[in-house]
Amino acid sequence: MTEGSPPAQLAIETQGLSKRFGHRDAVDGIDLAVPHGSVFGFLGPNGSGKTTTIRLLLGLAAATSGHIRVLGGEMPRHLATVLPHVGSLVEGPAFYPFLSGAANLRRLDSADLHASRRTRAARVEEALERVGLTHAAGKKVRAYSLGMKQRLGIAHALLRPRELLVLDEPSNGLDPQGTREVRSLVRSLADGGTTVFVSSHLLAEVEQMCTHVGVMSVGKLVAQGTLHDLRAAGKATIRLHTPDVEAAVRVLSRLGLRPELSAAPSGSSGPDGQSLVSTGPPGSSVVPEDIVAALVSDGVRVRGFGVENASLEERFVSLTGEGFDIAG
Repeated sequence: MTEGSPPAQLAIETQGLSKRFGHRDAVDGIDLAVPHGSVFGFLGPNGSGKTTTIRLLLGLAAATSGHIRVLGGEMPRHLATVLPHVGSLVEGPAFYPFLSGAANLRRLDSADLHASRRTRAARVEEALERVGLTHAAGKKVRAYSLGMKQRLGIAHALLRPRELLVLDEPSNGLDPQGTREVRSLVRSLADGGTTVFVSSHLLAEVEQMCTHVGVMSVGKLVAQGTLHDLRAAGKATIRLHTPDVEAAVRVLSRLGLRPELSAAPSGSSGPDGQSLVSTGPPGSSVVPEDIVAALVSDGVRVRGFGVENASLEERFVSLTGEGFDIAG
């Protein structure tokens, strides 16, 4: 944040941000809006422009066009005053393999002109403890696993208090326990007021960790908003079990839904009726209580009723038209 400026409502804001390589637009006119205090999941298939966008935000690459504001400061003009408040882990950590984890952090910290030498040892110790590497502090990095190197990279980003933390695939190479620890760490940082911007291919982790999501596809930002709003914009599936199938079909169709007989074994004919599966248009405003009330009002006997909201994975596929690749 620049000195003397009022607090910005958005930790990250871009307008028409673009980056062109030759005749290809790696990032094509995106308008990001990352609220302060959020955990923002940045999703997209391989080659969608996620990492390029992160490099632009951090001043590691120059934009072809557009505007960037990070913590209220225009980038890259205010790079020198903004970056001390930003921690980052981009494209995997790089360390001196012949030095220990603690020695690497001390060396990196000494290159930070804003870091206090007097408190260096304590800050390195605290950062290692936060990522669960205290036991390996004296071990040479060449003996670290990929997951341990990833944690050391996060420790580097946490050497000083940060207003914004930018993490590119922070769970890469971690075992399930390490992934849970990173998730817990991200949540604790957000609870303390730090904004966390996470690029990830682990959809299940994003759903458990993030409050907001942005989805990239072929260089464009195709959706962003709260996790709840993004799911709600997808198609919900309604499952109805009733002996009055024809009447139920009429009611559901009248409500703008598309009912079909379930292909599952429970959908076969029986004394207690049949099962229907119904979907509506994305963002349909018909609520479950109204559907049940309409069915009962028309004399439809409801033996079972349930609503399944679209998962983040289903929403992602509907937005990008493809599955989710690991690389980004």
